[in-house]
Formats: sequence, structure tokens, C-alpha cells
Amino acid sequence: MHRRHRFTDVLAQRDLRWFAAGYATSRLGSAMAPVAIAFAALSVGGAQTLGWLMAARVLPVVVFLLLGGVLADRLGSRLVMITADVVRCAGQAAFGALLLVGHPSLAALLVIATAVGIGEGAFTPSLPALIPQIAGRERLTEANALLSVLASSAQITGPVLGGVLAGTTSPAVVLLADAASYAVSVVVLIKLSGLRPPASAHSSLLRDLRDGWTQFSSRAWLWVPTLQFCLFNALVWAPYLVLGPLVAQTRLGGASAWGFVMAANGAGAVSGGIFIANHKPSRPLLVATATTFGYAAPLAALASPLPLAYVCVGAFIAGFGGSIGQALSASTTQRLIPVETLGRISAWETLGAFALGPLALAAAGPVGSSVGVTHLLTFSAIWQVTSVALMLLVPSIRQIRSVPEPDEEPIGNSAPTSAPGRSASVR
Repeated sequence: MHRRHRFTDVLAQRDLRWFAAGYATSRLGSAMAPVAIAFAALSVGGAQTLGWLMAARVLPVVVFLLLGGVLADRLGSRLVMITADVVRCAGQAAFGALLLVGHPSLAALLVIATAVGIGEGAFTPSLPALIPQIAGRERLTEANALLSVLASSAQITGPVLGGVLAGTTSPAVVLLADAASYAVSVVVLIKLSGLRPPASAHSSLLRDLRDGWTQFSSRAWLWVPTLQFCLFNALVWAPYLVLGPLVAQTRLGGASAWGFVMAANGAGAVSGGIFIANHKPSRPLLVATATTFGYAAPLAALASPLPLAYVCVGAFIAGFGGSIGQALSASTTQRLIPVETLGRISAWETLGAFALGPLALAAAGPVGSSVGVTHLLTFSAIWQVTSVALMLLVPSIRQIRSVPEPDEEPIGNSAPTSAPGRSASVR
């Protein structure tokens, strides 16, 4: 590895500097909101209302991911992101206003949650398609690392700030603040300049989706990590999120202990983002894959009789490696895939990676009770080590380099996107 561009160099670019400010603001608002929504839902109708609201929020995200990817490629990622943030701003503002006015109905809250979920589903695949246009080909890793640091920092400070505001004022104030953060993002996105014009639509939506699937499925370095991440969410991350708090409650010291674990994970993610911004490995996907060995560390610590400090160290290691892996994987995809199809391919990646997440979260508790919490966490740690080791055997993951190859397709190439193999020298 060698030093390259730092955050200061990346932030010297006007568009990226503006976008980073809007992104940080909106992520902070999004990190504050769940605390307020939870307390608001419990006050309106109890745990059942909270469950309905969570489902109404998640389902449209999954449903609209693919459509959001197609629209990002057809209309331009900025326009889709602006529209999505306007919808999310209006939704959170309406939620906050209803709480201020009085006792809102469950039906109204479900409509609002669905609208916010639709906005999130449209926004998510548009983001990776925007970054190459505002960061430039040479600074993709640094730009993605910066966004990872901003998102991780928000995840550390947002819940605390949201909880304090909700407790000292009301959940409505937090939701209105979240709405304001989306408004800031809209203003920033409008100010961006120099973006490519949207591609002309010459085919049907179904054909665009099929074309995106063809490009995605023809590249092993895309679909193999997506499959592994899908199983990771089901077999590793879901047990960690569900059973980790249970272990914290029974032997680590309760909710405050789990708060320390989550904070350590966030601190590791921030540190990993800063580290990778100053280093560029020659084989980015190899390093990105290897760093995810670290996710086994907190699981192993939770499954053992080790004290809280060791669990926190494991969580820090997982966050550090995960942040590095995310930045390198995202920048490699953005470098090797033409901008014109990044939205669709990002949508297929995201949908595949999170397809089993909701079911796994629901099943983690019952399975842990059936086979034993320690046994399930041990299995999860072993699975992570084994699956990552198998991933390292994929030739394209080992061979793709950070320096562009002679036959690598440049960003923004308008050649027919249905021809597989044009975007990378290896597969």
C-alpha cells in the first residue's frame, strides 16, 4: 500500500464538499429518527404499532430498489435523489406535525412510513451512481471512505442526540429535525454541477432490469460477494444484532454494555475509513474480502466467557475491517462499471445482499432459544471465517487491481452495456 489522496484533497472538489455536507446532515437526522419513532409508536399504540411501522418502512425499500436503480440510470441519479429526499422530508415532517397536533391514527402513520420507505428505496441505488461523477475516477476510494466515516460518525452520535432531544422535548421535535436534514440534502443536491445528462430511454423498464441483471450476474466479482453478503446478513449479522443484546443483558452489564459494544463498532468504522483514505492497496477486492474476517471477532467474544472489554475490542475490529471493505468494494464497482448502468447494478447488489435480512432477524431469537445462544453465535463466527476463506478462492477477487487495465472500460462509456466482460479484465 502507498499513500495517496487524503480527505483534504478530496474535499477540495466543490461538488464533493457540498455533497459531503448534505450527506452528513441527512445521515445524522436519519440516525436520530429511530429513537423518536420508537417512543412515538409506543405512546400511540404500543409494541404492535412499532412493529407495523417498521414493516411498512422496510417493505417498500425492498420493492422499490430495482425501480430506483432503473430510474437513476434513465433520469439521472441526482434527480431521483432529490425526489426521494423531498418525499422523505415531507413524510417525516407530516409524522412530526401529526404528533404535535394530537393522537395520530395508525393508518396515517402507516401511509407516512410507506412513503418514507419508497423514498429510501429510490435513493439507495442512486447514491453509488452519483459518487463517480462528483469524485472523479482517481479519488473513488477516498470519497467512499469519507462517506463511510460520515455515516459511521452519525451512527455513533445520532441515537444519543435523538434520545436526548426526544426526552427533553418530544419525539415530534426529533422527526421535524430529521425532515429539516432531508431539506438540507435537497438544497445541496440542487447545487451540484457538471453531472452527466441522463441516458435516453430506448427500452422498456423490464428490459432495463433484465440488462442490469445480465451485467450483474456475468461478473463473479459482483455476484459472489453479494451472495456471501446475503448469507452473512442471515447467518452472522442477524444473530449478532438479536442475540448480542441478550448476552449483554445476561452477563455483560445490560443495555449500557451493549451501547459500549455498538459505540466500539462505530469507532472502528470511523478509524477504518480514515485509514483506507490514506492507503490504496494494489488488489482492492482481495483486501476488501480479507478485512471481513474481523466480523468473526465480536461473535466469538460473545460466545465465550470473556468480559465486556474483549467484546468491545472485537466490535472495533469488525467495524474497522468492514469500513475498509465497504470503501474498497464500492470504489471498485464504480470504477469498473459504466456510470450509465451503475444504478441498476447497485440495485441488484443491494436487493441480493439484504433479501434474507428481515426473515433472519425474525428467526434469530427462536433459533437461538432452540439450539442455544452460545452455539448459534459460535456457528456464526465459524461460518464467517469459512465463507470469507472460500471467497478468497474466486480468481477475479484475487486478481482485480486498483490500477486500470488497458482493456478496462472507462466511466461514462456509452458502448452497449449488454456486452459482458467489457468492464473488467478479469472475472
